[in-house]
Amino acid sequence: LSSLHLKEEKNKPDANGAVVKADDNVEKTEDEEKEDRAAQSLLNKLIRSNLVDTTNQVEVLQRDPTSPLYSVKSFEELRLKPQLLEGVYAMGFNRPSKIQENALPMMLAEPPQNLIAQSQSGTGKTAAFVLAMLSRVEPGNKYPQCLCLSPTYELALQTGKVIEQMGKFYPELKLAYAVRGNKLERGQKISEQIVIGTPGTVLDWCSKLKFIDPKKIKVFVLDEADVMIATQGHQDQSIRIQRMLPRDCQMLLFSATFEDSVWKFAQKVVPDPNIIKLKREEETLDTIKQYYVLCNNRDEKFQALCNIYGAITIAQAMIFCHTRKTAGWLAAELSKEGHQVALLSGEMMVEQRAAVIERFREGKEKVLVTTNVCARGIDVEQVSVVINFDLPVDKDGNPDNETYLHRIGRTGRFGKRGLAINMVDSKHSMNILNRIQEHFNKKINKLDTDDLDEIEKITN
Repeated sequence: LSSLHLKEEKNKPDANGAVVKADDNVEKTEDEEKEDRAAQSLLNKLIRSNLVDTTNQVEVLQRDPTSPLYSVKSFEELRLKPQLLEGVYAMGFNRPSKIQENALPMMLAEPPQNLIAQSQSGTGKTAAFVLAMLSRVEPGNKYPQCLCLSPTYELALQTGKVIEQMGKFYPELKLAYAVRGNKLERGQKISEQIVIGTPGTVLDWCSKLKFIDPKKIKVFVLDEADVMIATQGHQDQSIRIQRMLPRDCQMLLFSATFEDSVWKFAQKVVPDPNIIKLKREEETLDTIKQYYVLCNNRDEKFQALCNIYGAITIAQAMIFCHTRKTAGWLAAELSKEGHQVALLSGEMMVEQRAAVIERFREGKEKVLVTTNVCARGIDVEQVSVVINFDLPVDKDGNPDNETYLHRIGRTGRFGKRGLAINMVDSKHSMNILNRIQEHFNKKINKLDTDDLDEIEKITN
C-alpha cells in the first residue's frame, strides 16, 4: 500500500512550490473545509518529529467516581508486554506525555473502560491508543480484534505507520488497511488482528462483504472525530459500525476540539465513558508588544511592510493574509523586491507544505507568508514577529478574537519578547482593531514606520 499517494493536484506548483488559481477567493464549500481540516491534521503528523510540550492542564472525569484515579509517570508502571515496551522506547518516547499519563491507565485497565479524550496534534494520543490496541490483541487468534477509523486514507496510513513502528518487535501482529484501492476477493476472511481504515470501506468490510466479523472486535477507536463529522456520511457510517460491535467492546474516541456537534456524536458512539478534557490554556499577551500601522490601501500596506522588512528579517517572521489570493500576491511582490520569502498556500499538496515549514524551521527562509488555514497548529519556536497584513475576521466580517490570539501567540513564547504588527487600511479595519483591543483589554500602539528602533530592539 505504500503506492497509495496523496491526492494529485491539477495545478502544478511553480519553482517556489506555489500555485495560485484564478478563482482563489471563491467561498469554500463544505467539502473543501473538510479537506482543509483533514489536510491540516495530516500536515501536523508529517512535521511533528517530537511531542509538543503543552502547558494545558488535563481534566479527568470518571464514569465511576469511587474507582481510584491514577496516572503514570513512566511506561514501566503500565506493565506492558516487553516487546511493546521495546517498541515504545524505539520510537523515542522516554516518558508518557500529559495525555498519556492519564489516558493509558484508563485504556489498559481491566475490565476495559471506554474513553472520550480531547487532545491536539503532537500530544502523543495516536501512540496512546495504538499501545492500547496492541496490548489487547491475542496474536494467536488470526482474525480482526481491533478496529480503528480515520477520516481519510492519508490519515489512516499515518496511524498505520505508528502501529508498524510500535509493533516492530511483535512480528506476529499483522495490520490490514480498509481503504479505497485495497481490493480483496469476495468471501475472503481477514487474518490480520488490527484493521485501520475509513468509515465507508470499513462498513462494507463488516456488513456487505463480511471480511470482518464485528462481533469479535475487542477495541474500537474513532480518531479525529472533529474532522470525521465534517462529513455527514462518515458520522452515520461510524454509528452503524459501532452498533454491530459487541457490548463489551472497548470504545475510544479522540478529537482535537469539543464543539457541541462533536460531543453529541461522541456520546452516541461511546457509552458510559471516562472523559479527558484539556482545560483551556490561559494564553497571555504580556510578553508581546502590539502595534498598528495606518495605511490607505493595499499598496500602502505593502510599502509599509517593505519599510519594516529590513528590521524584521533579523528574526523570523510570519505574515498572515485573509485569502490565498492575497498571500500569493504578497509573496510574489516581496520576491520581486529581492526578499527571500516562503509561501504556504492551501493549493499545495500536504508534503509540499511540510517541506516549506521544514525550510522555515531551519531558517532557510526568514519570512513565511500564509493564511489561517495553513498555519493552524504550526509551532516554530524562533518566530519573534507576526504581521497581520489583513486583520482576522470571521465569515460575517466581525473580529475573530480567537484567531488573533492564535496568530500572535506564535511569538513571545517561553518568556521571550515578541512583536505583533497589524496593518490597518480603512475605517472598517480600524473598527475591527478597536474591538480586538477592547476584547483583550490591551492597548495597541500606533507605529510610525520611520521609527523602527523599537522593532530592532525587540527582534535583536
